[in-house]
Amino acid sequence: MIFSSKFTLAAIVGLSLAVIPVARSETIDVTVGGTGIFKYDPEFVNANVGDVVRFTFKQKNHTATQSTLANPCSMAENGFDSGFIPVADDVTEGFPVAELTVTDTDPIWVYCRQTGHCQQGMVFAVNPGDKFAQFQAAATGNNTNSTTSTTPDSTATAAASASPSVVTVTATVTVSSGQTLTTTYGSYPGSAQPTSATSTDHRVTVGSNGQLVFEPANITAQVGDTVTFEFHQKNHTVTQSTFSTPCRALAAVGPSSAPGFDSGFMPVADGATNFPTFTIQINDTTPIWAYCRQTQPASHCGQGMVFSVNAIESGANNFEAFKAKAVQQNGSTSDSTSGSTSTNSTDNAALSNSGINGAGIVVAVGALFFSMLL
Repeated sequence: MIFSSKFTLAAIVGLSLAVIPVARSETIDVTVGGTGIFKYDPEFVNANVGDVVRFTFKQKNHTATQSTLANPCSMAENGFDSGFIPVADDVTEGFPVAELTVTDTDPIWVYCRQTGHCQQGMVFAVNPGDKFAQFQAAATGNNTNSTTSTTPDSTATAAASASPSVVTVTATVTVSSGQTLTTTYGSYPGSAQPTSATSTDHRVTVGSNGQLVFEPANITAQVGDTVTFEFHQKNHTVTQSTFSTPCRALAAVGPSSAPGFDSGFMPVADGATNFPTFTIQINDTTPIWAYCRQTQPASHCGQGMVFSVNAIESGANNFEAFKAKAVQQNGSTSDSTSGSTSTNSTDNAALSNSGINGAGIVVAVGALFFSMLL
């Protein structure tokens, strides 16, 4: 479905249009997302009073939401929000548009509130001065100092040393019939490279030898690979979470459009020799975080029972930091110990309880549009 609605986002509430000087305004175009792209392009602009920033939403399901320099990935009080705007992969024209009218030259901070996108560096700013790199670093959890600055006269200049974002990679894969298939996908810098011509099934034991562990607990996987979890004795789950809240299901902290995968509880008797399995398929190389949500007699996650795929070991958000955060939180935000949740996919992992259902699952979600006029 193609949405052609146009709506205006008020950057500063309560200012009269009379304060805008009579001058020739400019329209500054910003592209939001796209196939395999999780970024605003450009990532920041410099604008004058009266200029209009026009956000054009492309593939996937993104937002343009106002935040603050101190809290890049949280909506600012009384801030503007486009709402989620889903765009199907096959849309080639008529992309939905949102417009932001600049009413003063103060910095305006923006992020995508789709789960995990902001943490991957999907942020944007108007008139950030020399603070954009700091803003993006805070979003990704890499709070290192940077001297990157914007050019005062530029209206569409991106920070050259901004934190990594998803880039487009093309790989040629040999399929079982001997034919070759060329595919383009999103690759997260620093993560797995397209080195394998065939897909691999990575086997992970859950609760190996009665221990509260995933074995192995941290793996590197290519696009098209699968990860099969084999559940051993006791009663465990593998549930997708986030780096910031390791012991809380992605479904509980994100929008309904990104429920995350969850195996549900898999009870296995002590004498069992046949073990249930749960399989996910890797759709891109964005890091995937997961945990066991069992809390009886104590939180398994809080004891370090966590798992990751394609964690960026060279950065701050590596596997050991994820595990340490889970132990530090001590499972205090864990979910219930009974029942199971939806097994829908997210953008970077498609899943199945009994084998793989093709190349992935696309979830179509309706959008909620907000129109705020000054």
